[in-house]
Amino acid sequence: MKILITGANGLLGQKLAALAGLKSDVHLLATGRGPCRILDLPGNAVYQTCDISQAEEISSSCLEFRPDVVIHTAAMTNVDECELNREACRIQNVEAVKNVIAACEKTGSHLIHLSTDFIFDGEGGPYDETAKPNPISIYGQSKLDAENLVKAASCPWSIVRTVLVYGIAPGLSRSNIILWVKASLEQGKEIQVVDDQFRTPTLAEDLAAGCLLIAEKKATGIFNISGKDFLTPYEMAMETADYFGLDKTLIRKASAATFSQPARRPPRTGFIISKAENILGYKPHSFSEGIAILSSQI
Repeated sequence: MKILITGANGLLGQKLAALAGLKSDVHLLATGRGPCRILDLPGNAVYQTCDISQAEEISSSCLEFRPDVVIHTAAMTNVDECELNREACRIQNVEAVKNVIAACEKTGSHLIHLSTDFIFDGEGGPYDETAKPNPISIYGQSKLDAENLVKAASCPWSIVRTVLVYGIAPGLSRSNIILWVKASLEQGKEIQVVDDQFRTPTLAEDLAAGCLLIAEKKATGIFNISGKDFLTPYEMAMETADYFGLDKTLIRKASAATFSQPARRPPRTGFIISKAENILGYKPHSFSEGIAILSSQI
């Protein structure tokens, strides 16, 4: 099986490359902007620079490589940045998707497109795959617009919706709640953590495994691929402190209204993942197991 990954320098892209590298029947073309940041590029993989906002670049990559599957992970995911720079968000999250779809249609490749819980307003989570989207941010709207483009594609397609992905990989500037809590408490800092938002946090390795299960089974349609624990960020912080034996009295509960952010966040999302469990055999780690896996990689 030949797999092309967009956004291969990102967290999910790097985890996908590592996991695909363990499979002897996979040939991988990892693509991204700029030089390769994947620390140990597998022997069955090649890296190629590709800017998907340029239609000719992704088209050329697909026509040359002829992938069976394209896993499209590249996106502008900083929610506040999307709110403040709407044109850049539109280009990266919607217009670029048109280019990826067109390339897949030329080669008949199965497109696996990554989406988000932020397509929902957070009034009725956790959600299953049939729930009606109602985004409340520019980011969420851009991802819903992209989903609608994918659904109209003439190539085989799958949409993977996920929630609050965490993990570590080389060359990434963005932190995650586990690393932030650990570092803050180790420095003796008091931190405020939201306790009125709910998510099903997703280990990046689990998300990568879910995407590859879809590729292997040639499963089409929409799949929720997330963690299985329905938690508030406060509960995540407390579990992190417990795991590392840090001072939990430094963690203070706060409401989302405490923080001033450009983009609105849906209060209660999270996913029901029974479809992925039953059809794909998807088995995510618990959040505490995810902390242990991340800890072993620090």
